[in-house]
Amino acid sequence: MLLKTKAIVLKTLKYSENKYIIDLLTETEGRVSVVINIPKTSKGKLKKQYFQLMNLLEVDLDFRQKETLQHLRDVRMAYPYFSIPMDPYKMSITLFLAEFIYHSTRDEHENPNLFAYIENSMRWLDGSAGHFSNFHLVFMMRLSRFIGFFPNVDDYHEGDYFDMRNATFCSNAPLHTDFLNVDESSRIQLLMRMNYDTMHLFKMNHEDRNRIIDVLITYYRLHVPNFPELQSLPVMKALWEIAPAKS
Repeated sequence: MLLKTKAIVLKTLKYSENKYIIDLLTETEGRVSVVINIPKTSKGKLKKQYFQLMNLLEVDLDFRQKETLQHLRDVRMAYPYFSIPMDPYKMSITLFLAEFIYHSTRDEHENPNLFAYIENSMRWLDGSAGHFSNFHLVFMMRLSRFIGFFPNVDDYHEGDYFDMRNATFCSNAPLHTDFLNVDESSRIQLLMRMNYDTMHLFKMNHEDRNRIIDVLITYYRLHVPNFPELQSLPVMKALWEIAPAKS
């Protein structure tokens, strides 16, 4: 069946001279892997630049439900980025989020709200002229809403602990070790209430930001089976250590 859908590029794997496997998050089918042939000449329809990580595409698929690898008939840019490719800090966030989303949505089926959230977030980042240093933190926290383990912020009271294993705030420290102390719980619940327009009010230094990234990855690791170490994380941390003020 011919399927037309929006798609976001999450991973590109070269496995022969001209063939690639591309992992996509699609609007209508969730996660889809496609096999494509990209000729070295410029005459072919499918060009390598379409498949940069986190690109927003419109694709035509020869879609077969029982096949592991689908075939791509045509592709178009749904929204070409203007600032992300030119900004090393935005690019570091983009590459990190591609790997993060790839692992956190591996079993995702049709979820148009999730797709819209990621698409609109990337458009926001591309259009931002500043105040984006907390973007990935807010993105990671809010993504959990769409895959099933966003905590109820209304349950929070001053002095509570955050139980990461059960995704709840509680007045007493849990009996297990997967929880945040009172101070960190307060900061996390504040982050949960932030959005892209207000996140610049959340003032952090480099060490604070790194700590929150590590907490959020631990949180995902508790709720997403086989969530691995992220190879792009040290690169992003190193770059942002020398970043000018962006918030």
